[in-house]
Amino acid sequence: MTPEQVAAASKPLVLELGEAFSRCPSTLRRARLLGISGWAFYITGRAGALGDVRAETVAAALGFIAPEAVADGWDAAVRTVPPLEVAGANLAECCRWGVATLGDAPETSRLAGLLHRAVDAADGSGMPLFAAWRAMPVDDPAPGARAAVALLLLREHFAGAYLLAVRASGMTPLEAVLAGPEGDAGAAACGWPPPYPPVGPLVRRRLWAEAVTDRLVSPAFRALGPGEGAELLNLLTVARLRLRGR
Repeated sequence: MTPEQVAAASKPLVLELGEAFSRCPSTLRRARLLGISGWAFYITGRAGALGDVRAETVAAALGFIAPEAVADGWDAAVRTVPPLEVAGANLAECCRWGVATLGDAPETSRLAGLLHRAVDAADGSGMPLFAAWRAMPVDDPAPGARAAVALLLLREHFAGAYLLAVRASGMTPLEAVLAGPEGDAGAAACGWPPPYPPVGPLVRRRLWAEAVTDRLVSPAFRALGPGEGAELLNLLTVARLRLRGR
């Protein structure tokens, strides 16, 4: 498999596994312990790695969430907890989820190793969230924790690449969400208020942006040797089956 083929095939697996911990009930309880809402925890948990910045900067980095919705979550959180503290709590929940869900089997250690090689080789240019998260220290050496953190990082790399590709296609982030599989419902979930523009003319641009995303991410997978791309896909598939079987 070519690096671009590995990127395209791994993308849905990484996107699903890389955010699964954020929907875990234990993660949502962490928000209550910090005294903030689940939405504030999600926004600040993701963007808090950027440090003490303005909501406008966070909205630009996240891209696909409406600026007003970003400001609602970010401003509510930072009035109570420093952003880096929320990001640290988010990272701790990611590690906890990884240990509980992925375990410490040999295949988990191998998955973590392959993922981290890709993450280390990835180019963070124009992807501030990915770069900020890659710089965050991780104290948990357990294979499940390492694999979960690598999935989080690679998910942010894919998300950052897609944002760049969407803008290069001439679409706005809202148009890209509308042209995606969730359509209007996805736009509403991301805080964008109706009315929405027609989707039809956007679909071809979205498909182009998806292909460009794969090309932008593919250099990360050049770090894998012959056969290791297919091995990574197999390990990701096993991890997703384990997650869905819980």
